[in-house]
Amino acid sequence: MEQPKEFVFDIPVGAGVATRANADGPPATPKDAATVILVRDGADGVEIFLQHRVKGMPFAGGMTVFPGGGVDQRDADASVAWAGPEPSWWASRFGCDESLARALTCAAVRETFEESGVLLAGGPDSVLTDVTPYAAARQALETREVSLAGFLADAGLTLRADLLRPWAHWITPEEEPRRYDTRFFVAKLPEGQEADGATSEASGSGWQRPEDAIADAREGRRMLMPPTWLTLSELAEFATADDVVNAPREIVRIAPTLIRENDHVRVVLEKR
Repeated sequence: MEQPKEFVFDIPVGAGVATRANADGPPATPKDAATVILVRDGADGVEIFLQHRVKGMPFAGGMTVFPGGGVDQRDADASVAWAGPEPSWWASRFGCDESLARALTCAAVRETFEESGVLLAGGPDSVLTDVTPYAAARQALETREVSLAGFLADAGLTLRADLLRPWAHWITPEEEPRRYDTRFFVAKLPEGQEADGATSEASGSGWQRPEDAIADAREGRRMLMPPTWLTLSELAEFATADDVVNAPREIVRIAPTLIRENDHVRVVLEKR
């Protein structure tokens, strides 16, 4: 399905959009980040794992989001055991160098485990079905006591890059005080694993059909940032989780622009 090159969102000021105080100064430098869209087949169609971020957080407080976060410099550790498409493949899809591609993929696996308890790892030819033995390691990853590479090596596990697919590339508007250069991945929930909300960054979480999440946003029951809203609208077009992860994707950078109009902000999303 071909998407238009420009989208316009009209949202209230403060609804997940902040503007920096020094509007005439240079914009903040974006931090590399990874987001993972977890999908599964539900009784009535595709379901997406969503989290409600704790209010008051510096970025996206109170918003409903996919698991994800910033890249740790240790995510680029080349010693990590790896199965699936090599960093060079991810670099070609996301338009970056191999070191960053490795770091982004590792960050995607690490953040997914930290925030949802889903671990995209196993043996070279197998995928974990039971992650309960790694509960302490999950906490240690979240507090940065250990690196992903260190954890996987100690546990004898292999990162399964083949469970991930590239989905999108978003960069936070220049007008915002905190900016992220975020690559979106998609992954199907591994058989036997369960996603939870056991993270300090979320006040709640759960699975929901994308169209229901959008309906909740339209009716004021949740708040969605434009990347989340648009991604959910794309996901609503698919019948099964396999359809989602097998969908061909052309990854282009989407760079929004904020335009204040009284008590609302027009968010213009331009694909580049």
